[in-house]
Amino acid sequence: MGTTTTAQDDTDSGLDKDGGRRGGRFGRIVRSPLGWMLTGMVGVGLVSGLTATGPGPVPVLGAAAAVAVYWVVMRRLAGRSTPEIARQGAGREALLGSAIGLGFILVSVLLISAFGGYSFSWAGGGFVSVVWSAVMVQIGTAVTEELMFRGLVLQALEQRWGSRAAIVITGLFFGVAHLGGAGASVWSALAIALEAGVMLGAAFLWRRSIWFVAGLHFAWNTAEQLLGIPVSGHAPKGLFTVEAHGSALLTGGTFGLETSIVPILIGVLITVPMFVLARRSGGLLPRRRARH
Repeated sequence: MGTTTTAQDDTDSGLDKDGGRRGGRFGRIVRSPLGWMLTGMVGVGLVSGLTATGPGPVPVLGAAAAVAVYWVVMRRLAGRSTPEIARQGAGREALLGSAIGLGFILVSVLLISAFGGYSFSWAGGGFVSVVWSAVMVQIGTAVTEELMFRGLVLQALEQRWGSRAAIVITGLFFGVAHLGGAGASVWSALAIALEAGVMLGAAFLWRRSIWFVAGLHFAWNTAEQLLGIPVSGHAPKGLFTVEAHGSALLTGGTFGLETSIVPILIGVLITVPMFVLARRSGGLLPRRRARH
């Protein structure tokens, strides 16, 4: 895919032109893939930490600030263009990703409910305030996490070891990062790594758009929250309350939907065609082309 090649070439030229002249050895380290990856993660993570749980539109404003930080890191340190956050087509990509994410959750929930795993009741409270809060928080979460994991980590690692290794490493990293939720375990980390880390990685390699994967991530989290299902062990206020019945393998237990076998299997069915489409469109960077 042209985007991948351009990103690689831009990074190389940036290192060749600037690495030896500005900052000496430290400059070369910061401008290496692992250097700009870590710098960007610190910057985006700091913005996220300060705004993620803020009132009203603060998480969305934080997401916008995180995009700006990402742009600066990529342009100034990585020395590459940023087509993955281009404004042109952003709405289309976000809507497409949201449709896939929403379908993924609704089909999973319907199947679990059909097997007697979930029952729902109206939670009460203000409809508008609950939806507004969920949307604001989940936009911030989806955008900042995708900038870090798919924008920074995956793209940096694939320049060193290729896309296939990068998607595996990023997926495992994503699973480990979700060990802080209630009911988290080795199984939950592996489940998140497979159905979220690998699926979102494949989605990015296919579309090469942060907006697409952020839309998928946003719809996934928002639908879970509004249905009252814990999101990776966290249980923010939703429109419904859910009661889980039967095996945790079916319902996901206290951690939530992600550790149910149902979305794991559905996630694999979604991931495989996206990965195939990414390969066919030239979106995979082989290890032999990784030069840093």
